[in-house]
Amino acid sequence: MNNVLSLFDGISAGHLALNRSNISINNYYKSEIDKHALKVSNYHFPSDINLGDVTNWKEWDIDWSSIDLLIGGSPCQGFSFAGKQLAFDDPRSKLFFVFVDILNHIKSVNPNVKFMLENVKMKKEYIDIISNHLNVQPIIINSRLVSAQNRVRYYWCNWNVPELEDKNISLKQALYYRPSDDVICGAYRGRYLVDGVRQDGKMKTAGLTTQRLELRTDDKTNCITTVQKDNVLVVNGVARNFTIEEYAVLQTFPKYWCNSISKTQALKAYGNSWTVDVITHLFRNIQ
Repeated sequence: MNNVLSLFDGISAGHLALNRSNISINNYYKSEIDKHALKVSNYHFPSDINLGDVTNWKEWDIDWSSIDLLIGGSPCQGFSFAGKQLAFDDPRSKLFFVFVDILNHIKSVNPNVKFMLENVKMKKEYIDIISNHLNVQPIIINSRLVSAQNRVRYYWCNWNVPELEDKNISLKQALYYRPSDDVICGAYRGRYLVDGVRQDGKMKTAGLTTQRLELRTDDKTNCITTVQKDNVLVVNGVARNFTIEEYAVLQTFPKYWCNSISKTQALKAYGNSWTVDVITHLFRNIQ
């Protein structure tokens, strides 16, 4: 690879995956505007070139014909089943079309460019729109194959990718607990009243309220999000939030990848990022 362009780069999971794939590159161009994500990626890859806001791509001073690989995970809030599913009416999800515009521009000067787009599980009608614009069908991969995290994502790329082998990593193995420890992942789902009444659709309590803790039974975690109640670790009967370092491991980053930013921002960064070892599998087959 000579040059790579990463859109919506985040904390540079793409560059880390290229390193793990033993693919050497001359230049790694990235487009990112979040100052916290940039602090992380600049710390690990200070030579990478940030081009700024992706919507200003026509102003970027780069040799488009030299781009060998275009990658990106356009914002997914409009597609996610966990969100409002506004799809392409959501201004964030419309950034997918910016990815398409950039890809088509590169193709006009380099027809052999490789590309990879990642996004969340979504309705088939949205999948079809993306697939028609990219002219490839997505690969569906669950991060549980390489981690202890249950995370289903769609990957559109224009090269052949073999099936990913299941490493059978348990939650205990991933987080280095003893075999004798009882380790379960759960999530707090809503609230119910112990002593109170419900008025006008809102909760009015006269006393104690509590949340319902739903536990998994498959020795995996829920999908990492930016909301901590979506993932609760229960160790030997005691429930607590996951640490940021545990989130890093579940996303297959080095343990202290985001130590240069606050825990709140690191939680957001890991929730929005890729599972590095899944991307590594894709890149290892790019040749």
